[in-house]
Amino acid sequence: MPSHPHSHSHDSAGKVDAALETSRAGMRALWISLAGLGVTAALQAVIVMASGSVALLGDAVHNVADALTAVPLGVAFWLGRRAATRAYTYGFGRAEDVAGVLIVLVIAGSAIATAWFALERLAHPREMTHLPWVLAAGVVGFLGNEGVARYRVVVGRRIGSAALVADGLHARTDGFTSLAVVLAAAGTWAGWRWADPVVGLAITVAIGYVLKDAGREVCHRLMDRVEPALVDRAERALRGVPGVREVTGLRLRWIGHRLDGEATVVVDDGLSLIAAHDIAADAEHRLSHDLPRLGGFRVHPDPAGHAHRGRAGLGI
Repeated sequence: MPSHPHSHSHDSAGKVDAALETSRAGMRALWISLAGLGVTAALQAVIVMASGSVALLGDAVHNVADALTAVPLGVAFWLGRRAATRAYTYGFGRAEDVAGVLIVLVIAGSAIATAWFALERLAHPREMTHLPWVLAAGVVGFLGNEGVARYRVVVGRRIGSAALVADGLHARTDGFTSLAVVLAAAGTWAGWRWADPVVGLAITVAIGYVLKDAGREVCHRLMDRVEPALVDRAERALRGVPGVREVTGLRLRWIGHRLDGEATVVVDDGLSLIAAHDIAADAEHRLSHDLPRLGGFRVHPDPAGHAHRGRAGLGI
């Protein structure tokens, strides 16, 4: 069995580079999407000045405020780059999950605010003016927010950031709000004075579905849930390592947008400590290639004659 005296250091360097690259990708997505939302709000502001629409002004201000949810997520990505300390031995990747909770709360607040304004408009109807401008601004708001949403969701899923996905879904709720302006303006144009508040209530329901999806994704991360397919993939990779007879006690979890895990592998009784260590190093190296976004993984070799002890300790 060949030895790999430097495999851990090489793998660690690669993992650090990969972690930095995914953090950069997340920050890049935040900056680009923040610029997109800024342009969207600016165009809406121009139309607000031309049309004098207070409702559209509220939508533009809403877009600006919601764009600022990128701030806690940006702080989380920045914290995630920091090295582990003796107090935070796993590093600061969990900051992304905290940011995800804040984003979910903002989505919930958006749903409550939209419902409140819709009910208030039903109780106190007001005439909508400058309908062509308002409709155009709603289209601009929807397209801008939907573009940002798609970009954030795609990047978030690629780098494994549940918080960035939630922020993308949040941008989608803003697009729904802008789309409500379009539908309400079209309905008012057709003579339906009740169109504005009724559409607002319908959008509240749509935001509720987005809230459910974003909340479920963030909750899964907080509960250390991973896709079962990832566990199956890790088991297959470990069983394919020469010298591994069985895999027991495999665990995986997300820390921010990086995977962390551990496993016990059963090896032959007669192996020396160095040979068993080499098998564990080979297993960790294999996983670093077979699992996406793997940050850290620890393999413990267990002699076949004593494997039952590991199972008992892990409740297997």
